[in-house]
Amino acid sequence: MVSADEKSQLQALRRCHRGRPAGSGHLSQVEFEYERGGTLAYMGAYDVHRAHLIGTIADKTGIVPFMELVDKVMTQEPYASARMVYWVVDNGSSHNGKRSIDRMAAAWPNARLVHLPVHASWLNQIEIVFSIIQRKVVKPADFADLAVLANRLCRFEHRYNETARPFDWRFTRSDLAEMLQRVDTNRLESEAAPAA
Repeated sequence: MVSADEKSQLQALRRCHRGRPAGSGHLSQVEFEYERGGTLAYMGAYDVHRAHLIGTIADKTGIVPFMELVDKVMTQEPYASARMVYWVVDNGSSHNGKRSIDRMAAAWPNARLVHLPVHASWLNQIEIVFSIIQRKVVKPADFADLAVLANRLCRFEHRYNETARPFDWRFTRSDLAEMLQRVDTNRLESEAAPAA
């Protein structure tokens, strides 16, 4: 199973003055003034069973960059010879609706696009990977240009694949039912409480 999405609007911000790393007795300091160096998008596909990240970099998101990612993944083993590869995606414009399902099936008969419910992209494991990328690659943003940012993303992908393990995903249906019950109980209690 492949969890996929795009991380758009990654900015190459060039800090006007060098920051100061954390040291004894002081926190790190990051210059607040910067020059803009443009934006790019990172398209990510995460094999949830192997903890393997495959990505592409594009000028912007869209159907074409997403299908380029799909092509990159589906031409590699074990996906190329797999009986079926399920792609879990949100309802973003690059891969939403029935046409995206048909486009995927036409390009790769052994691939199935599965959409998460609307407003449930947090269930997509690529979002966990993107949060790691945000913390370890993008912040604090200080890149000379887009090429430096793209290079850092590619180097991170390689390092991540050497060390990553599958996420211990334990949120079950019963966990969801319990959470919804607590939400309902709290809502009902707050509605019943007298106004102060």
